[in-house]
Amino acid sequence: MIFYFSGTGNSFWIAEQIAKKQNESTINIAEEMTMNYSVHSYKLNENEIIGFVFPVYSWSAPKIVFDFIRRINLQNYRNHYLFFIACCGDEIGLTKEIFEKAIKNKGWKCNAGFSVIMPNNYILLPGFDVDDKATEQKKLSDSIPRLEQINRLLTNRTPDIFDYIVGSWPFIKSRIINPLFNKYHVNAKPFQATDACVGCKLCEKACPTHNIIVDTRPSWNNCCTLCLACYNICPQHAIHYGNSSKGKGHYFNPVILQYIKNK
Repeated sequence: MIFYFSGTGNSFWIAEQIAKKQNESTINIAEEMTMNYSVHSYKLNENEIIGFVFPVYSWSAPKIVFDFIRRINLQNYRNHYLFFIACCGDEIGLTKEIFEKAIKNKGWKCNAGFSVIMPNNYILLPGFDVDDKATEQKKLSDSIPRLEQINRLLTNRTPDIFDYIVGSWPFIKSRIINPLFNKYHVNAKPFQATDACVGCKLCEKACPTHNIIVDTRPSWNNCCTLCLACYNICPQHAIHYGNSSKGKGHYFNPVILQYIKNK
């Protein structure tokens, strides 16, 4: 059972690669959370593997992932093999420690954790932008053998294997910047669509929390995770987040982009 959250498609793609190899089903965290159940129950088979795949937002997992974990009831849990995969542009800070604390509160144990470097999509701070095309293609190519390596370890149920990049100043990034990011920065109010918008509704289709409704132009509600799927998928580059996104690049996982276009 592979739980995943994805905005611009990288984590969705990773979850699919893991699920196929491990013969497991995937469960979309954002879709589950739209049901607004107080408890989400899932029945585990005896030898089932449990995975959480998510992007790194400000050096931790997105808040929606932790909100979901708090609501989960894993029926028949008997120390099943549990792992996480953190999709990142370069580093994950103290994501492992924060994730482990969240699942420990549920009585679960984390057996393995990995980071997978994928193309950058966060562009809202000075100095942050998407990767150039050469770097983007290299990251996508390198992710294939990386996932093959991870799948071998998961198939063997390798115990206590943690392979990820912490990066510099992890305490400041994960313990100080991340809570401030979640409290003050994660909201949809600055989003706007310019006259370049053609009403194609790709942003509506791509939004993982169904937070966007397109009439002639998109409007945003109050369930934003700041995944930037709407900004990155817009073919007209008509969506902006205040002035923070002006002049910045766009990235959406190419495989998942085609999947969304075919919806």
